[in-house]
Amino acid sequence: MTGLMVEEPETAENAHTIEDARPTQRRRRWGRAVAVAAILAALMAFGGARAWHRDATPPPPAPAPPLVTVSTPLRETVASTTSFLGQFSAVDNVELRAQVGGTLIAISFTDGQIVHKGDPLFTIDPRPFQIKLDQTVAQLQSAQARQALDEAELWRAQQLKRTNFGTAETVDLRAAELRGALADVDAAKAAIRDAELDLEFSHVVAPFTGRMGAHLVSVGSLVSGSRGGAGPTTLLATIVSLDPIHLDFDMSEADYLAWRRANHGVLQQDDVAISLDDDGHFNRHGTLDFIDNAFDRSSGTIHARATVPNPDFAITPGEFARLRLETGGPALALMVPAAAIVPDQSRKMVMTVAADGTIVPKTVETGELHDGLRVIQSGLAPTDRVIIDGLVRARPGEKVTPVTGVIAFAPPGSDG
Repeated sequence: MTGLMVEEPETAENAHTIEDARPTQRRRRWGRAVAVAAILAALMAFGGARAWHRDATPPPPAPAPPLVTVSTPLRETVASTTSFLGQFSAVDNVELRAQVGGTLIAISFTDGQIVHKGDPLFTIDPRPFQIKLDQTVAQLQSAQARQALDEAELWRAQQLKRTNFGTAETVDLRAAELRGALADVDAAKAAIRDAELDLEFSHVVAPFTGRMGAHLVSVGSLVSGSRGGAGPTTLLATIVSLDPIHLDFDMSEADYLAWRRANHGVLQQDDVAISLDDDGHFNRHGTLDFIDNAFDRSSGTIHARATVPNPDFAITPGEFARLRLETGGPALALMVPAAAIVPDQSRKMVMTVAADGTIVPKTVETGELHDGLRVIQSGLAPTDRVIIDGLVRARPGEKVTPVTGVIAFAPPGSDG
């Protein structure tokens, strides 16, 4: 039928042709497999060569030992000193109490204000005391009038007695009345002074220059007062003096004995250096002016006190401070910068550099701080090379490259 394809039946000739084509196809597939294997082998060989090349690259050189600055300890003659922890206290500390009773009508300061001697602080209603003063003035005038009358009557009695118209008894009577009038005048004058005192006490003023505490009563409060503390009194406020100020501290028996040996047991108004913070700057000074007469049996310490100028009012009573007191004569000492000392739990160490550049830590006992340098009492030799800069790069047992430096005192004023 037209348009239809008829599959040609397999004949012997066609079968021969197909058999001849199959080996050719197998050879082609084998050739492709061999080619792929060759390419893979070449890639592996190339990668191995690169890996061998990388393994053959020499490692980079080891880093050079870190640089540190070293110096032998500074040898200086310094006085033997001891540090103490002290607490400031006011030379004068006063409770302001009402000495007269009445209604509080004015408060003339703000809490915490610096006031000067004589400044007004509280005002208690003065009108009752003014009335009392006026009454006593009137009593004085009355007594003075009676005195004048008695003086006149005594003069007349004396004149009558001279002319024999009077008696001696009348003269004695008039003299006694005059003495009574004079006593009344004195009593009236005393009553005036008493009334003036009450009127004065109705105005509470600052007894000295200092800092006020908080007011403890308010305007309108009824306060109780009694001169001399004979009766109940109302606490109005407190005031403390600020300049000068005391610095109280306690000395152990060993420290006291060292101070006594250095001063031959005589209080000589020794100078003390004072640090108000923890950075070791002893930039304030005071005078040791009191040591108690007995040790405290419970603590084994003796109380001492220094007086410190405080013109800028920067020190507040109750504040703590460190003070440094000479407890021995001058002596030669080894000194290193305070920053060169490394705390290690309860010990203190310095890092030294041996001759071969190895870092060797040494445990030391330290003393006082002088102008930024710390006294080394033991554990360090004068020839030791101490690391004074570069401690962050220093590891015990490792090697470093030392560079010679110089140890010197801090500039004046940085430590006092």
